[in-house]
Amino acid sequence: MKILTTSYGMASEDGTPSSDAFDVRSWDQTVIAVLSDGAGSGAPAREAAQRAVGSLIEHYSARPRSWTPQQALSTFARILNRTLYQESQVRYERTEMVATLAAVVIEGDTLHGINLGDSSVCLWRDGSLRTLSTAHVETAAERSHILTRALGMSEEVEPFCFTTTLQDGDVAMLCSDGVSNHIYGDDLTSALARRSSARSIVLAARQKAKAETLDDMSALVLDIHQTGKLHAMNARTLIIPAVLSKGDTIDGYEMLRSFHGTSRVWLAEKDGQRVVIKFAPVEAIDSPQHLEAFTHETWNATRAQSAHFVRAHEPIGQTMRYYVMEFADAPSLHAVLRERMLSVDSAVALGKFLADAAQTLLRLDLAHGDIKPENILCIGDYTSLSFKLVDLGSAAAIFSVSSRAGTASYLAPERFHSAPISERTEIFAMGVTLYQALTGKLPYGQIERFQTPVFHPAKRLSKINPNIPSWLEAVIHRAIALMPERRYQHCSELAHDLAHPGRVQPFFEADTPLLERNPLAFYKTGFFVFLFTTLWLVFKLLSQK
Repeated sequence: MKILTTSYGMASEDGTPSSDAFDVRSWDQTVIAVLSDGAGSGAPAREAAQRAVGSLIEHYSARPRSWTPQQALSTFARILNRTLYQESQVRYERTEMVATLAAVVIEGDTLHGINLGDSSVCLWRDGSLRTLSTAHVETAAERSHILTRALGMSEEVEPFCFTTTLQDGDVAMLCSDGVSNHIYGDDLTSALARRSSARSIVLAARQKAKAETLDDMSALVLDIHQTGKLHAMNARTLIIPAVLSKGDTIDGYEMLRSFHGTSRVWLAEKDGQRVVIKFAPVEAIDSPQHLEAFTHETWNATRAQSAHFVRAHEPIGQTMRYYVMEFADAPSLHAVLRERMLSVDSAVALGKFLADAAQTLLRLDLAHGDIKPENILCIGDYTSLSFKLVDLGSAAAIFSVSSRAGTASYLAPERFHSAPISERTEIFAMGVTLYQALTGKLPYGQIERFQTPVFHPAKRLSKINPNIPSWLEAVIHRAIALMPERRYQHCSELAHDLAHPGRVQPFFEADTPLLERNPLAFYKTGFFVFLFTTLWLVFKLLSQK
């Protein structure tokens, strides 16, 4: 495969930021190009466009092997749409983060694409120009600038999909409406026939624009000198084994023993190296929903490549549906807490780890969704613990889940009332975990899965474990605050306070009595009230004589 790419963009006014975003990446026999135009000139629209481009490319680069390019593009677009829509409602209480989307993937000799809004994709071949995308705008000419479909505009969206077979010499182009509104038809056909660069096309469109039609402009041009042979990565059918037994050998991996009370997770060995293998559930044989859920889990596990997590991958040439994880021979925090509580130093290290791990997932637009002691491995001894976060089966795109997915005792109060998973709900789960690690108790008690609990302020940590310093008590109680706006809003804030104890401000729930919040102030106030009352009584007695 030989494809030459050029890209160029410019803002409508010099010195102002553009609301367009675009990028192109290539690896092996794959090229992906994405362009997005923020619906408006404000910061939320620009952020939406930038997030759309970055997220789609990162998601696609780690797509599950079992997904076709079209399925991957459509699925990721829907996830991104829900994330932007929900985040808009949380941050602005209205729809603000809206953007168009045009994306194409070239694998071998096939172009797969999707679009939402009025950013367009066209293909030039042998002197003729064909538009592959469709414009999601009002049909009336005077309202043709109004979008009818775009990322973040509504909670659910279905992208327009297109596929075409490529030939050597084809030229594909993605552009924002700032370009397509000014250069089109014969002018654009001639430009692509000349193999004009994206910069040349954008500048030509700029010259044709009038003051009242001037807009941000951007374009991506893919000059396809030579197509490649389509990889057969997904051509095979992966088997889901109904039964697994000790001693079975699958793709060179020998099954040694099952894990976690399930026959779908196994300790295995290949070439002297021990690993953990997780197989798709038996239900996935006949249930597309179960299969889709496992595919999402595989995708999340294999793209979270960080020291915070056990590393995972899908082996090349595998014949069954599973993924492989590194084997960490370490107990869970849950097992450790059955024997002893964590020291203050270890709890602080755990808090820093959880905040860092969550920020790593956030960079992938993910939230873990089930932070709890059972999903944290403790590596090392009592004096020097390090940690790993496991089980990304509940991981989801941030703001995309409004159900009670996760473990009830670690869910933030708003999650029981359909609030979406967010950075603040993840921080709540971290705080509950830290509270439990230092006291052996859950701050709000054991909550059953289908229960809708009534929350009351948690007992102060120092009343259970007097060895906890006041600054750490404040950090944890702020993390588990019942009102989400009183919690840490970002994991970086939690990490900062854990690293700077001297700067931590005291924290109490809003209805905490003054005696508990500030005993000295309470007694001072009481003293002065008593003093003034006594003086007033003395004065009254003296005045009666």
